[in-house]
Amino acid sequence: MSAPLPDLPNDPGTAGWFEAELQPHEPALRAYLRRRFPSLADPSDVVQETYARLLKLRQRTAIRCPRALLFTTARNVAVDFLRHQRVLPMQPITDSVDLPVLYEESGGAELIDRQYELEVLADAVRSLPDRCREVMMLRHLENLSYKEIAVRLGISPETVKIHIAKGLRRCTEYFAEHGLAPGEDFR
Repeated sequence: MSAPLPDLPNDPGTAGWFEAELQPHEPALRAYLRRRFPSLADPSDVVQETYARLLKLRQRTAIRCPRALLFTTARNVAVDFLRHQRVLPMQPITDSVDLPVLYEESGGAELIDRQYELEVLADAVRSLPDRCREVMMLRHLENLSYKEIAVRLGISPETVKIHIAKGLRRCTEYFAEHGLAPGEDFR
């Protein structure tokens, strides 16, 4: 079920942008929200709030990667919704009872964010060229020095440095494309 078209500014370019850049991704967005946030009864409120935020942002600045920003914004909105659901139901307050204000579950929203970030990190590393990925894994998982990596792989320490720089640059770009690192891609 597609969400109703949000109230769009009278700018015909905005309506066209919405229909071309955001609305075609709605089925995938809803599937993503149902998979990632099964405790949301209906993702429609999240979808509508996401659209509203992106349309408001588009009035202020150009959006270069609308699909990536759509999914990232929806994730943030869903996390906000889940945080608000944690508030305890209203209970009568008596003079002799101290009631907690919030239901504190250790980092549920943070855990969801962290899991998403780790999945994007794994995808970013998988997207690296083979040798670059191998160098990055040896450096960051096995904590080997540049010299130790060079000896193990039979390459020069300078080549190791080049692969590390290349891997970090590509991972940073990948994160920016997926909304995890602020950068030029969202302006």
